[in-house]
Amino acid sequence: MTQSPRVAAEQAPLDAADQADGQQVADTFARLAIELHDADGLVETVEAVAQFALQALNCSYAGIVLNVRGRRPEVAAVTDPVVAEAYEMQISSDNGPLVTSLRERTTVLIPDTSTEQRWPEWAAKVAALGVRSVLDVPLLTGGTRPQTVGVLGLYSPEPDAFGADDEAIAHILARHASVAVATARHEVSMAQAVDARKLVGQAMGILMERFDVDGDRAFAILKRYSQDTNTKLRDVAQQLIDTRKLPADGTHAGNTEPRPPA
Repeated sequence: MTQSPRVAAEQAPLDAADQADGQQVADTFARLAIELHDADGLVETVEAVAQFALQALNCSYAGIVLNVRGRRPEVAAVTDPVVAEAYEMQISSDNGPLVTSLRERTTVLIPDTSTEQRWPEWAAKVAALGVRSVLDVPLLTGGTRPQTVGVLGLYSPEPDAFGADDEAIAHILARHASVAVATARHEVSMAQAVDARKLVGQAMGILMERFDVDGDRAFAILKRYSQDTNTKLRDVAQQLIDTRKLPADGTHAGNTEPRPPA
């Protein structure tokens, strides 16, 4: 059976240049995987991703913005101040390709900021900074209901800098980054939870000794002060440990000595 030209082309061996390019990309991502595995915390993780973007893609600048629940997006890493300025303009106005990519979980490509019509005001300002091409790729986790961890932004002073190959590689990088960032955030949350439990335990010990109460009653005292003062339990415990006093509640304003159990 005669193969179609398309099938034959797909099955044809890569030429030497294509093989070399493919090997270079593979090597780059192998190094990225190792570096992300060895990264010590969230800051190091996002900085590693931004730096690898410069190596793997046709961009001059890169950056990462992270989604923070209940708060404005956080600029986590930039390779040049021009990226931070481009990000801040969008975050402060709540408008731009970054905001769209973050909210709609979609890739946004701007071939040329000098002719961009979707965000003309922002595009004109960015073009004045020397940025002509922009590619924003969402960092997604989850399967059927993906969550947006953040956005990887790629910038170039050249128009039409990002082709199909660049976009494909950016998506691979984004997948690596999504997993690494989610893992780093989970580790931070776990560490904070462990730290909070230790603080609460120390504070309970102080109350148990002072009032000769058991653990349940000591925890009830901490919880009551947390509720009365609208202060996180961890912060109430930290204050008691640091000052041997508790926050004053609305009824006993100015009285920071813990009340004995009822």
